[in-house]
Amino acid sequence: MTTDTSTDSARLVPTVAVGAPGAPAHLAGTAVAALLGVRLPDGTLADLTLADGWITGVRPVGAAGPASRPDGAALLDASGWRFVPAASEPHAHLDKALTAPRMDPGAGNDLVSAVASWRELLPKVTTADVHERALAAVHRYAANGITTIRSHVDMPAEGDPMRGVDALLALREELSGRIALQVCILAGSETPDWAIAEAVARGVDVIGGCPHLSPDPHFETTRMLDVAERHGLPVDLHTDEQTDAPELDIVDLAEQVLARGLTQRVTASHCVRLGSLPPERLAAVLELVARAGLGVVTLPITNLYLQGWDATHLAPRGLTAMRALLDAGIPLAAGADNLRDPFNPAGRADPFETTALLMTAGHLRAEEALAAVTSGARTVLGLPQVGAAVGHAADLMLVPDGDLGDLLAGTPDARVVLHGGRVVADTRMNRSLDLFH
Repeated sequence: MTTDTSTDSARLVPTVAVGAPGAPAHLAGTAVAALLGVRLPDGTLADLTLADGWITGVRPVGAAGPASRPDGAALLDASGWRFVPAASEPHAHLDKALTAPRMDPGAGNDLVSAVASWRELLPKVTTADVHERALAAVHRYAANGITTIRSHVDMPAEGDPMRGVDALLALREELSGRIALQVCILAGSETPDWAIAEAVARGVDVIGGCPHLSPDPHFETTRMLDVAERHGLPVDLHTDEQTDAPELDIVDLAEQVLARGLTQRVTASHCVRLGSLPPERLAAVLELVARAGLGVVTLPITNLYLQGWDATHLAPRGLTAMRALLDAGIPLAAGADNLRDPFNPAGRADPFETTALLMTAGHLRAEEALAAVTSGARTVLGLPQVGAAVGHAADLMLVPDGDLGDLLAGTPDARVVLHGGRVVADTRMNRSLDLFH
């Protein structure tokens, strides 16, 4: 570590230099009281003060700041680094993560066959197995700048339906203070009511299900909303995860939310059917969705993989109607969904993989893509906002100061990630090239 004992009032106590992007990583575990000389999203340089997990001050570089800091907290000289709001993963499946090596490497899966492939793997999936893979996946998410994860977790009829739930609830507690994990049940039509009640009793955060795979989608939507209404829990349903379904489950969901007068957050994930609707029909649906206050999560990498296998030409893109959703003022979040499992054999647990797809496949502008994995995701997850402003959560990442487009394309070689004002990950890459001149 290096120190700076200059006479600037903001640097009256020794400061720790973040260091060059290629410098050895050494900041993980550091509590941070201030970031000095950091590049803000608007392009200006500033000194930021942090306390108790929040941003408490944003001042011009060198302006008067605190002359003391909490014991053990560091003032980081962040010159040469850019402030980026921390990302959230609004829709993961940690119980399935990293099972791709157990599959036929040449197999391709649409949604139905992916479900079948997962069910073939289930007999060997234990609580310990889920915990081990989920933790390994969380390490990847955190290193890439994701500080909050909502994970759906299956409650299979085969064997103990609670094994995945128990694994993720235990992991949630282990990660407390480092990574925020929301556990959302993914109840299928075969999941018994007693198991759902038990999951609620054990402390899950969100009620979820997949009505579109049920023989009676309306019944399943009703069943999940009944549980959520009874316990006051938020809802996140897999919704309209087909490009050609005749009915729209999101319409039933929105109508039920309005009829019940639900006040908790209700989220519709996937919604790829919306991307197939003609404009006049889509407009009416989105007006209803907006009135119901629903949020929508788009999951480009998994849905681009799962959709369109039967098409001989003009294959559907497997994306929701992102531009129309934003224009309608509907909260839009984006995530990666599955991570190297039957539903997506690829993925790198990186929010900037998602932003790259939002721009290339979804035609979003750079700032819209970034918002979908940061502020939009936090809105849908019901979390305090992140950003370089007083009163925002001190969840952020530092990346080498450079072009924002390069960042959103997924190219940063270094990321220093803070959750609640504490460095939870410090990842840097050294490159050595010998090329022609």
